[in-house]
Amino acid sequence: MPSVSSGSGPDGIPMARRPRALLVTARFPPDVGGTETHVAEVAPRLAGLGLDVTVLTTDKVGGRPARETVDGVSIVRVPAFPRSRDYYFAPGLVRAIRASGADIAHLQGFHTLVAPLAMAAAALAGIPYVVSFHSGGHASALRGRLRGVQRLLLRPGLRHAARLIPVSRYELALFQRGLGLSASRFTLVRNGSSMPQPRTRRSDAGALVVSVGRLERYKGHGRLVAAWPGVLRQIPGAKLRILGTGPDQERLRALIEVAGLSDAVELGSIPVADRQGMADAIGEANLVALLSEYEAHPVSVTEALAVGTPVIVSRTTGLTELVDDGQAAGVAGDASPAEIADAVVHELLHPRAVDPAGQPSWDDCARGLRDIYLEVLGEDRCAS
Repeated sequence: MPSVSSGSGPDGIPMARRPRALLVTARFPPDVGGTETHVAEVAPRLAGLGLDVTVLTTDKVGGRPARETVDGVSIVRVPAFPRSRDYYFAPGLVRAIRASGADIAHLQGFHTLVAPLAMAAAALAGIPYVVSFHSGGHASALRGRLRGVQRLLLRPGLRHAARLIPVSRYELALFQRGLGLSASRFTLVRNGSSMPQPRTRRSDAGALVVSVGRLERYKGHGRLVAAWPGVLRQIPGAKLRILGTGPDQERLRALIEVAGLSDAVELGSIPVADRQGMADAIGEANLVALLSEYEAHPVSVTEALAVGTPVIVSRTTGLTELVDDGQAAGVAGDASPAEIADAVVHELLHPRAVDPAGQPSWDDCARGLRDIYLEVLGEDRCAS
């Protein structure tokens, strides 16, 4: 491992040379998703905290820049195959990691073959690495059930990690139990938010619900569509706006048309880079809903709370602790359409207060990660 001076500046960053942090992620913007947002938000902030940051990712679309610099962060892309699947293989990662000269590698996510490749390459190169799980659901029920097996297969690489970084108490308990590792190996760092002020005004007399997230069955948009006739019976004129893109779009459109809800339910999307547009959309809403089957610590909910919009979620996985902590209303994971409708109506008629200032920021998240890197590098120097 390249040497790093022990002399430190006021932020604890060695002064002789900035530590080189390599963030390895299967997907990165313009791809859309929670992990993609996380990496895009923390990478430039880590650079601003005194690290030399490179993001190493894959390109399974083709034609994206192999190298570019964005907001002070170097972005390196290697080809990935097959392009039509999410379990793609990117052999160029091994060469890129070994040639990176990184002091520490941070693997973001474990769902694809990027994870074992990155862990093995870092270990062979003598680069200490940490892992953020970013666990999530899957449109395929079979793939979802196989996640436990996947965690066991990755256990050797995860055991070798210098630190494991869950984003919620749920994820911490899940992986500590599933991997049989000591709690000292884990450091909780939550996702953050950094939203501009909405330009729109929320109507106190309005009844607009926004459901944000990729259009996958497990995300629960369809459950809201099924519940909407019950909402309309109690609040005529209530509107549901579903924002996202994905493979479930045509099914959702058909559900809306068959139920005769075209005037009450809208399908749309906002480009991932349009943060002002997203802030306006969730700032205008009277309620943001996420009835997903699986979330670790959803960025969309954090963003809604950051602009002061009340939230309702399913009592499932990491969403449950948002309810337990009093940050969101909850409905059972197996709630009927009538039960969902009643819960939505209650939250619209009796909105809960939200404290935007009490939400974690991406600055908080980046500082937490920076502290982990420096701690690991300090331990590594002591061991060498």
